[in-house]
Amino acid sequence: MTTVQEIENAVTLLPKPELDKFRIWFEKFDANVWDKQFEEDVQTGKLDRMADQALKDLPSRRISPVSG
Repeated sequence: MTTVQEIENAVTLLPKPELDKFRIWFEKFDANVWDKQFEEDVQTGKLDRMADQALKDLPSRRISPVSG
């Protein structure tokens, strides 16, 4: 399988138990890819401007801190 179309077709043919396994695997895979991208964006400063703006807006109550 080398194209998205081939992968899509293969996924549509999976029996439900295999589709469920694939969903779990893909969710973990996708989260890992997202985490790596986020870490790269932090390291390269791509998020600095947004973070600075959020910290600036916090006292004016335009945003609120996340509690948890």
